[in-house]
Amino acid sequence: MTTHTVRKKDSFLTQVIEATPGGERLLHCLQCGSCGGSCPSGADMEHTPRTIFALINAGERERVLSANTMWACVSCYFCTTRCPQEVPITDIMYTLKRMSIAQRLYHDTDAPALAKAFTDFVDKYGRSFELGLATSYHLLNRPLQALKMGPMGFAMFKRGRMALTPTKIKNLGQLQAIIRKAKELSEERS
Repeated sequence: MTTHTVRKKDSFLTQVIEATPGGERLLHCLQCGSCGGSCPSGADMEHTPRTIFALINAGERERVLSANTMWACVSCYFCTTRCPQEVPITDIMYTLKRMSIAQRLYHDTDAPALAKAFTDFVDKYGRSFELGLATSYHLLNRPLQALKMGPMGFAMFKRGRMALTPTKIKNLGQLQAIIRKAKELSEERS
């Protein structure tokens, strides 16, 4: 992709750019491969980030949003720091996750369910609650795996690494106000 790429207002490329802070940097992608070569999860990805960017530019919405690439991303930002064009690669992966969820194009991943369970606890307590997260996620999505997690959970509890009850952060109301405002701004953009 170059800065000479012609964009239509309703194109997939334009939607990704507009939904990502700094997304216009995507137009500067040189297709050098530094992102994929830097990625600790690259081997697990169906397409490397640079391939995803080429597919976005080609308007391959379904192919991109049904790929596992953004779900394999561990958000380490290594790709972003190594990018010679300062493309916000990790932020684009978050944008693609949101689009994939909104359009229900994700496959073979429980990541949306896990993300929902996590955000529900953050919304309510201001932090994650590991025992609640593990049980609510596994019981609703993978009940048989919940049994396999028991020994690890017990070991964590014995070492004081897992609480039996959630704790709230101080000034939870302030965090909840920030979250509400972020949701309002997100809805305004949509």
